Amino acid sequence: MFENLTERLNRTLKNIRGQGRLTENNIADTLKEVRLAFLEADVAVSVVDAFIEQVKQKAIGSEVANELNPGQAFIKVVHQELVNLLGTEQVSLSWNTQPPAVILMAGLQGSGKTTTTAKLAAFLKDREQKKIMVVSTDIYRPAAIEQLKQLAETLHIGYFPSDTTQKPVDIARAAWEAAKKEQYDALIVDTAGRLHIDEMMMDEIKALHQVLSPIETLFVVDSMTGQDAAKTAKVFHDALPLTGIVLTKTDGDSRGGAALSLRYITGKPIKFVGVGEKLDALEPFYPDRMASRILDMGDLLSFIEEIERKVDKTKTDKMTKKLMGKGKGKSFNFEDFREQMLQINTLGGLSSLADKLPGMGGAMAKIKTGTALASSEKMMKKNVAIINSMTQKERRFPQLIAGSRKVRIAKGSGVEVQDVNKLLRQFTQMQKMFKKFSSAGNMQKMMRGLGGMAGMGGMPMDF
Repeated sequence: MFENLTERLNRTLKNIRGQGRLTENNIADTLKEVRLAFLEADVAVSVVDAFIEQVKQKAIGSEVANELNPGQAFIKVVHQELVNLLGTEQVSLSWNTQPPAVILMAGLQGSGKTTTTAKLAAFLKDREQKKIMVVSTDIYRPAAIEQLKQLAETLHIGYFPSDTTQKPVDIARAAWEAAKKEQYDALIVDTAGRLHIDEMMMDEIKALHQVLSPIETLFVVDSMTGQDAAKTAKVFHDALPLTGIVLTKTDGDSRGGAALSLRYITGKPIKFVGVGEKLDALEPFYPDRMASRILDMGDLLSFIEEIERKVDKTKTDKMTKKLMGKGKGKSFNFEDFREQMLQINTLGGLSSLADKLPGMGGAMAKIKTGTALASSEKMMKKNVAIINSMTQKERRFPQLIAGSRKVRIAKGSGVEVQDVNKLLRQFTQMQKMFKKFSSAGNMQKMMRGLGGMAGMGGMPMDF
């Protein structure tokens, strides 16, 4: 998300970063480029104009003029105004009600509402230890009801059954009674969407809102619809007392216009963003962190939190000791190498990691428009397949792999012998690198720098 905007802003702001003195001319030229960057990102014109005006006022005021490094001070102003535009601070769900807390999901058809209902349930269950029930009132799409049922079974959460012969209001009332009786912390209600806003749709969701009195009414919107997302959100906001927004499909949106427009136009906070297809791919929205990512300053807090949540600490500690030459099985082998690649995949792949690292946003924009990233991730999957085709003994003692063994491994993994040779060469290089770090006494320092994820930083991009 924001790759195109990040690259454009980096080019623009680079020219002013080193300025020893800011003048009306260089400020005006820079702001003109910033404005074009925002418009290209499909940010609503009213939002762009308001943002530029705020930056301009502060840039020509004492906040920048009195600084020793005006160029850097200007970047600081841009960052702070981005934070203000995105919502200043992270806003969590409210639990200030008698359980079950009702969360009503609203939005157009195709926005990812049903999947987001399941993702939110998974988030609340896994990260906040809440007992969750879900229900679908979408009587117009039997497939949506069945989809939510299957997702609930996958997540092992409560599911209240419904069918197309019932009325949405009756379903909702019965689900709330069941959730209360069975002592659930929250009931998440998936509602019907339409391909466009219509009076019948609005009347139905208003009736649901009146019956349920939800503590949270979340508008689910596809980020790739750009500034149209903000317009649709405004219509829903005028009809319903929205409490927040969930922005979906951000992993496929390189512009980011919706995120930059929604808060300003609706006045409602973005509470969550969908960052992938998996059921755990839902993240709380932090305006300050997102502003830093837009300006290519990285998002190390989210990066560290993700590692702590998803990486197996026991395996990591064991790997660290092995790389330092301690404990049983001192040498780094193919089982360890495969574990590294699987850990990276657990964290969302190379693109997800790089997006959160300072200075990588602009680079990722170029990589994603080409074939380098896709090629690297494809090669990673190929290497896992090659290692899976090895015997346990071959993984632990790679020096055994020669001649007919290479042919068998290549055939078993569906690759050429030259692919096996390439992996063996890369593996040998990594062994040497780890040995060098260990002998120099720098392994622990490297591990800490990587947030505890063994070997990730040392993995060559050319998998």
